[in-house]
Amino acid sequence: MKKILPLNHGLRGTIKIPGDKSISHRSVILSSLATTPVEIENFLSGADCLSTVECMKSLGAKIVRTGENILVTGNGLHGLREPENVLDAGNSGTTLRLLMGLCAPQKFLTTFTGDNSLRRRPMARVIKPLTMTGAKIFGRNDNQSLPITILPAEKNLRGIFYKMPVASAQVKSAILLSGLFAETPTTVIEPSPSRDHTEKMLTAFGARIEHRGNAIRIFPAENLTAPERIFVAGDISSAAYWIVLASLLDDSDVTIESVGVNETRTGIIDVLQQMGASIELINQRTSSGEKLADVHVVSSKLYGVEFGGEMIPRLIDEIPALAVAAAFATGTTIIRDVAELRVKETDRLAAIVDEFNKISPETFTATDDSLIIKGGREKFFAECQTRADHRMAMSLAIFGAAAQGVSIDDETCVDISYPNFFEELN
Repeated sequence: MKKILPLNHGLRGTIKIPGDKSISHRSVILSSLATTPVEIENFLSGADCLSTVECMKSLGAKIVRTGENILVTGNGLHGLREPENVLDAGNSGTTLRLLMGLCAPQKFLTTFTGDNSLRRRPMARVIKPLTMTGAKIFGRNDNQSLPITILPAEKNLRGIFYKMPVASAQVKSAILLSGLFAETPTTVIEPSPSRDHTEKMLTAFGARIEHRGNAIRIFPAENLTAPERIFVAGDISSAAYWIVLASLLDDSDVTIESVGVNETRTGIIDVLQQMGASIELINQRTSSGEKLADVHVVSSKLYGVEFGGEMIPRLIDEIPALAVAAAFATGTTIIRDVAELRVKETDRLAAIVDEFNKISPETFTATDDSLIIKGGREKFFAECQTRADHRMAMSLAIFGAAAQGVSIDDETCVDISYPNFFEELN
């Protein structure tokens, strides 16, 4: 058990956060498809991204890691090799879904597995569009869960026109990566914009991509042209815990350095500002097509809000942290259209209600796709379960730190995205 004591003072000073998980995954994958070395700086060495590293090494890339930097040398867009063993995605849905798109067009057999949590997550929504291209993919049961086998492509895949039923950056990315190898262009239409790190990274590697509204079109490629260096911005999902905690604790004045502020990811900032948080972006700049800024946060009084729809893809991973903020806000917060939370590392809607109510009873309720938080209720010390979910663990930690403390059963699950989180909190 890990015990977090209440913080009776504000946060002050500067914080450096780990590199963005989404960008780290994509930088390794695309660098492995080039023929010239790429140095990736501020790479997130969490368990999820290391799963991607090991999978790309199995597919033929040479990858050398030194601290927060890695050097990747690939064999070209058409130089992937058949892995000698089953590819293990660990707990990483991003690794699995993106590499399914990458391996679907290949002329060799690939089988994927993962940990117990990932094996329970449905993959049918990825398999469906990839199958439309002509790929032959077989999963377990009606949900098309792991293990998943992709048979060798007998011929080049077809470019497709696919209208996504639900906005998902991972599904979109799988289709776009597959489209690099298709005979004709591939078009994906999103119901609302999801994070666009894949499109930005593909463009930085010379792929031809066109945007028209919510439609993204990618053209087949013969090769990719790699940049010599990629700097991975700090992960706004990791910054979210400090943004929320600094907003809640009196006398806070914190600057979080070099945070990625891609517009498809800054919903957490927009909503907190609507709630009354004092957040300012300073020293804004760009690296490899991605916007960075230092995020300055001071203490503030928060108020309940209601949101959903197109905002949700911009902050889906930050909802547990937002729920903590809402528990301290004046009034009620209603978060709609979050059924996606039920198929994350755990059922996060159920986890938030069950675990957060231990700290603040009768504060959190949920429907099939909504979360309702009645702010301002009394808070207590509690023993809580993380359910092996890194975002639940960190959100519970800041909840306890801002309230009367908390004890959690598993601190190691944060290694997936923020290995030194508790060291930083201490």
